[in-house]
Amino acid sequence: MLNDQPIRVLKHRNLTIEGYSRAAVQTYWRIPELNLGFDLGSQPWAFMGTPNWFVSHTHIDHMMALPTYVARRRMMKMEPPTIYLPEEAVEPMSRILRLVSRLDRGRLPCQLIGLRPGQEVELSRELVVTTSASKHTVPSLAFIVWDRRKKLKAEFQHLSGPEIRDLRLSGVEVTYEVRIPIVAYLGDSAPEGLDNCPAMYEAQVLILELTFVSPSHRKEKIHKFGHMHLMDLVERREKFKNEVIIAAHFSTRYHDGEIRRHVEKACPDMLDGRLHLWL
Repeated sequence: MLNDQPIRVLKHRNLTIEGYSRAAVQTYWRIPELNLGFDLGSQPWAFMGTPNWFVSHTHIDHMMALPTYVARRRMMKMEPPTIYLPEEAVEPMSRILRLVSRLDRGRLPCQLIGLRPGQEVELSRELVVTTSASKHTVPSLAFIVWDRRKKLKAEFQHLSGPEIRDLRLSGVEVTYEVRIPIVAYLGDSAPEGLDNCPAMYEAQVLILELTFVSPSHRKEKIHKFGHMHLMDLVERREKFKNEVIIAAHFSTRYHDGEIRRHVEKACPDMLDGRLHLWL
């Protein structure tokens, strides 16, 4: 059996959330049903078939595996993937790929697309990803994945199918768009990354960093370096309307038992059972 990178799995509704995240080690997530992933700090072999990746920022533990991922897809004769990342990262990452390609003597075909806060990416008729501003030590983004549907306007609901068709053919807009936030990914960020984007608190599944959990670590200093503290979570508990909250990216200063003790002491009900520690 292939000795691959660690992967944890959580299933919620019709989604599977897979991945692993530890600060300064590696971070990678994917939702196979949505055909997308977040961050490329490492690349489990099983993730190779996912063609769309959204990279939150350029720290090594979040994107170092990008050349490996692209090379594997080329080797397996798959279509070049699409990598979305902060626009400031596109040019230097292009240079890195060219250098790695020269060293490897193999092509690294992929599409790098730069994004800014407030943009959106249409992945399909039903799926849209929007960007928002996060706060870290390098240019960074947070992402919301939306389920997009068309609904018939109330004033036309009494009409027959042919009548609705005729109105549509005449140029009348008979539907309106409904968007439901299904997955939110914060990436590495101080609390502003949450507070800048209300949909973060509304998504069915929220994946957030919780790098520091000990009371001995002052959250003001932690915020300066673009990270979250356990007390930031506790102070905002009434804002979280999410069905599932995945906390990850814990500092290597803590062992797993220590993380559990701190979190369970500060939040004994684990946000009504919605909070999952990715250890």
